[in-house]
Amino acid sequence: MAHDSFIVTGGSTGIGAAICSRLLERGYRVINLSRRPLNLANSRLENMTLDLSDRAAVKAVAQEIAQRHNITGLIHNAGLIRANLIEDVNLEDFDYLSEVHIGAAITLAQAVIPGMKAQAFGRIVLITSRAALGLATRTSYSATKSGMMGMARTWALELGPYGITVNTVAPGPIQDTEMFEAVVPADSEKLVDMAASIPVKRLGRSIDVAHAVDFLADEASGFITGQTLMVCGGASLGSLAL
Repeated sequence: MAHDSFIVTGGSTGIGAAICSRLLERGYRVINLSRRPLNLANSRLENMTLDLSDRAAVKAVAQEIAQRHNITGLIHNAGLIRANLIEDVNLEDFDYLSEVHIGAAITLAQAVIPGMKAQAFGRIVLITSRAALGLATRTSYSATKSGMMGMARTWALELGPYGITVNTVAPGPIQDTEMFEAVVPADSEKLVDMAASIPVKRLGRSIDVAHAVDFLADEASGFITGQTLMVCGGASLGSLAL
């Protein structure tokens, strides 16, 4: 496979693990950057422990990977929530989310883009969120996730002439993730009501997001760039019952 190596951030659990598994199934080599390793036996998987809020560490690891591997795909999935109403928003939390969601993406992209340009091929996919459109208690989260969308559109304009596409995937409520379960426990009665409020009448699964990432990362998807693919079961549409 000519274009065979992907970096995936936050690939140890949930959506990130599903993305790693999907790419490995497709025959790609995957370097997972996360606090914990992905517990999966595969000779094409490399786990590297990394705190994505540590700017110097991210830069060092990114440069080292770029020297060792022919990276043609970057999937920035790592993310976290610091939920607070506006009156209680902590700017230190905002800075932390900005570094993980946006700063790390920039640093990683800067390391791998020269190699992508040299090959005239690259796929960058940033995992944002349906919450970027607005969600109570998500000031820092929605601000940084929507920032990723604007950043991706800018990169798409700059990198398109070099055969590099840049897109975002915006998941809605994905049930089988630690982030979701931290907000809505598995035994919560809210699950039924949440599913009923979504047009497709179910909550999402990590594999739903992995399918979308796989589509955008595919070599055949070269005419799609600067776009956000909502994977939310229609939750982003809004509804008006008449």
